[in-house]
Amino acid sequence: MPSPFLTAAFYQFVALPDFKARKAPLLDLCEQRNVKGLILLASEGINSTIAGAADDVRVVLAYLRADPLLANLQHKESWSDKPPFHRMKVRLKKEIVTMNVPGISPTLMAGTYVKPADWNALISDPDVVVVDTRNDYEVEIGSFAHAINPQLRTFAELPGWLDQSDRLAGLDKAGKKPKVAMFCTGGIRCEKSTAYLRAQGFDEVFHLEGGILKYLETVPPEQSLWQGECFVFDERVSVGHGLVPGPHKLCRACRQPLDAGATESALFEAGVSCPRCHGTTSDAQKNGARERQRQWERAKAKQNPQLGDD
Repeated sequence: MPSPFLTAAFYQFVALPDFKARKAPLLDLCEQRNVKGLILLASEGINSTIAGAADDVRVVLAYLRADPLLANLQHKESWSDKPPFHRMKVRLKKEIVTMNVPGISPTLMAGTYVKPADWNALISDPDVVVVDTRNDYEVEIGSFAHAINPQLRTFAELPGWLDQSDRLAGLDKAGKKPKVAMFCTGGIRCEKSTAYLRAQGFDEVFHLEGGILKYLETVPPEQSLWQGECFVFDERVSVGHGLVPGPHKLCRACRQPLDAGATESALFEAGVSCPRCHGTTSDAQKNGARERQRQWERAKAKQNPQLGDD
């Protein structure tokens, strides 16, 4: 029997000058269909992961694609036995992925897409600089062999790292800026990061089409250059080849994957802190988290879907 919950992840960079007016009808539709998750809207496009019964999720996707601006919207699917989200939110943002660099337009300047089937050959070229554009906690649990980890806390730090990277500062054997291959979870961060490099004068910039998730979905394990698991922003926490859910658990306080042995640490408290984030919050914040955790546990005991994880 198939799993009952369909998760659809999608994004598209497209000019949406009326993005604010789109919030209410989109939220109403999702609530009517009992679809949960998060949709980000900005003048530069849409970014989302939603989940629910398959028919309901497909109604929302059809509604979006009925708009000529979103007619070519692509999505990725996965299935789960438990609901990945407990609430539905539609948020208005300045950017659907925050870089804080004005004038970067992925619709006009993004790098060259590389199919998952062709990715191995590209990143195996010793003259190609391979950059993982994800945050450090994502890279910790898995990445491509020999990829550079910029040690980012947020994606907005990437432009500064790119500007200062020794690997990108020099010229190749032909006296040109080096070839660069970039990748991320689903492709959205690479649209902006490759557009940024092209704006800095890099001509040969490539990114993995569909991101790591499409690679893990389509490339057989025996041919794969991926090592470890891929962090995902839902209740699965991580996935491996074939998008099979991995072994990782999530800290409900910082929303980052728990390290091995973290739950045995004296710094771990469910819903409140883990060894990674314990020192970053005040006692008042921890007390607030404890109260949220108590509410969540009461709601779970009553099977109340309105007070689930945020």
